[in-house]
Amino acid sequence: QVQLLESGPGLVKPSQTLSVTCTVSGGSLTTMFYLWNWIRQPPGKGLEWIGHISYSGSTYYSPSLQSRASILWDTSKNQVTLQLSSVTPEDTAVYYCAKDHGNRLDVWGQGTLVTVSS
Repeated sequence: QVQLLESGPGLVKPSQTLSVTCTVSGGSLTTMFYLWNWIRQPPGKGLEWIGHISYSGSTYYSPSLQSRASILWDTSKNQVTLQLSSVTPEDTAVYYCAKDHGNRLDVWGQGTLVTVSS
């Protein structure tokens, strides 16, 4: 059974790069047809999809964030990392990773809160 665990810095200063990591257990990043997504939820707001990396390593991003977002993976560690550059306080959110299989987000991590503040 796949489980996801996010980790992050907690606090990032404006203009810096935010980096959060999802560690996958109970499964492989390269299992066919899995997509590994990053989603965030700012305080008091709804969920926002950021992007995903597929089982083959291809990436796809939300148009609103693609200029600042990068999703990387380390298959030897079974980890997926989101990097978001030039952050502002509006990037403060709980960041979730979630597995997609068959167009359904069927496994979620518990999320990690990242606050952007000086």
